Amino acid sequence: MEGVISLDMAAAEPSLETRFEALVANHRDRAVRLAWRLVGGDEAAAEDVAQDALVSAYRGLARFRGDSSLDTWFYRILVRQAYSYLRWRGVRERFGRSDPEETIDPAPRATGDPLLRQRIARALDSLPRNQRDAFVLVHMEDFTVREAAEIMGKAPGTVKSHLHRALGKLRTQLEDALDPSTEADGHDG
Repeated sequence: MEGVISLDMAAAEPSLETRFEALVANHRDRAVRLAWRLVGGDEAAAEDVAQDALVSAYRGLARFRGDSSLDTWFYRILVRQAYSYLRWRGVRERFGRSDPEETIDPAPRATGDPLLRQRIARALDSLPRNQRDAFVLVHMEDFTVREAAEIMGKAPGTVKSHLHRALGKLRTQLEDALDPSTEADGHDG
């Protein structure tokens, strides 16, 4: 009777490919948005990075051990793919073979001062890679620190340290924008 229960349980559990199809359906837009942020606002590159990460993940399905969630495993592949893209873009730029970048944000349009948004984007770009990635994953993409740690292949304490340093640097760089006494609120008095 136990064999029958095991077979029933195995039949009730979705296959890895079915779970991966669901992952693609549910996370493709987030993957492109995260890639866009990691590669510096290049829409075409973000699409390529996300697509390459999906292909790599599909090819690696047979080796997926389940040590983490399928989502976290995939985003780790995506982050590595973005790193690889940035390395090669740096090589191309160094030798004068870079393509013009599009800067269309696939994320929903933000309201507010576009100059301030540009300033914030430049401040984020100036952060060291691990600090920027930790900040983007946790504060912009709403991953938990634990999930970000798994994605980045770091200990949670290391990610917390990167977040702390990133926030400190961003506060310093954007101090005047954060100071309420410098904001023009349109009120007299």
